[in-house]
Amino acid sequence: MLRASAACEAAGVPTSSLVSEGFIGQAAATSVGLGLPHIPVALVPGHPNTQSKGELRRNILEVTVERVIENLTRMPAAGREKPEPGARDIIFKGGFNAVNRYFYENELSDGLPIVPPIREAIDAFLRFTSRDPDEVLGVILPDSRAATVWSVAVNAVMAGCRPEYMPILVALIEAMCDPQYGVEHSGNTPGSETLIILNGPIIKQLGFNYTQGALRDGFMPNTTIGRFWRLYLRNVAGFLPHKTDKATYGNTWRVVLAENEDVLKRIGWEPNSVEMGFRAGDNTVTVGRYSGGGCFPSVSGSTPEQVLPYVADSVLKYHTWQILSTTSHGGGKLRPLVVMSPIIAETIAKAGWSKSDVKRYLYEHVRRPAWEFERYLRDWTMKGTWNLAEDVRLGRIPKVFHESDDPNRLVPIVWEPKDFMIAVTGDSLRNNAYVFAHQGYLGYPVGKKIELGVEWERLLMEEGR
Repeated sequence: MLRASAACEAAGVPTSSLVSEGFIGQAAATSVGLGLPHIPVALVPGHPNTQSKGELRRNILEVTVERVIENLTRMPAAGREKPEPGARDIIFKGGFNAVNRYFYENELSDGLPIVPPIREAIDAFLRFTSRDPDEVLGVILPDSRAATVWSVAVNAVMAGCRPEYMPILVALIEAMCDPQYGVEHSGNTPGSETLIILNGPIIKQLGFNYTQGALRDGFMPNTTIGRFWRLYLRNVAGFLPHKTDKATYGNTWRVVLAENEDVLKRIGWEPNSVEMGFRAGDNTVTVGRYSGGGCFPSVSGSTPEQVLPYVADSVLKYHTWQILSTTSHGGGKLRPLVVMSPIIAETIAKAGWSKSDVKRYLYEHVRRPAWEFERYLRDWTMKGTWNLAEDVRLGRIPKVFHESDDPNRLVPIVWEPKDFMIAVTGDSLRNNAYVFAHQGYLGYPVGKKIELGVEWERLLMEEGR
């Protein structure tokens, strides 16, 4: 809404954006990023979805309407943006504790100690990329700030990364800047958090954990790169709690998930990088935003037919309101992620099943009754009248969602089998799996190739790799 208002205001058309009470602070902060401080807003008291029609009508008439009229008939006060320091300005001098206190008090850290980003440390990171430090990788909302190679290095130092991680970090910020990913949704109320999936020889070269304890902190590359992502969202994109980050219940940053490509090669399954359009053996990163999920242990059985019902059941249970992204509103962009331990993948593969076969199974079995599908959207997430038959008739969603008028017919939660994502990692002898509930069109998975400089091997040797 604010972005539409900003466009109209810039064209000389007065506006008044209706903003519910819990988002007034976010509206003020976002308007600065849009280049129009004090953009006109009209308060809607409370939250519309928890009010009766009578309460909402009274609040609109007694509070909102008066402000709308004022916004449309009076010139707003001129806003002033607080000037920011230059990219290479020294903003503070002091010891380790003093630096950390300053960064925390000025909302530049995540509350944990940061490594002070001194010039010498930044330069060490820049050695590992052939990109110009001032190159702009993109402009990131909500603050509309340029994402530069220099700022990547600065935040990498702060996160505790090692210089040789720099090519990965540059690729990550290229993914963050990709419109398909939708970084502007990073502060939405479900509190979703991004997962980074890593593929390629760089996993072993830099010592990523891809066996027991995957997704657990304690391994420097997996952990610090995950932290880097969140620091960059804070310091460059501008997502700050109680301001532009409106997560109701936040998720802490996730450590990097590195696939076990040895197992994948042995069983003949392609790595995630191939699913994202790259070649096997390419170093790649994939980012996607997930609103939740969890582990389901003891996936027992010696055949796919015995193993996969448990997997399908867990995927279905972890995806509820997220099916909004399956509908015409979401454009069929739901991409559930199943992470399997190697022994589960091996059990399925020894029966001759490919990744595509597993996805086909999930497509056929991760289904819910049509009436329930519609209830989630119409009644429980307050998205108005949802009618699968009507959406199919208008060509908005595939015909599989209305093959009959039976309300108990089972419909899939995705448009096609390929919409399911599968990764293999974790303890090689544990039969556990993990489902990530995808955020859908508010964080669509994006992959980028990691570009290594011509001096990569020599620099690695200098770092003792």
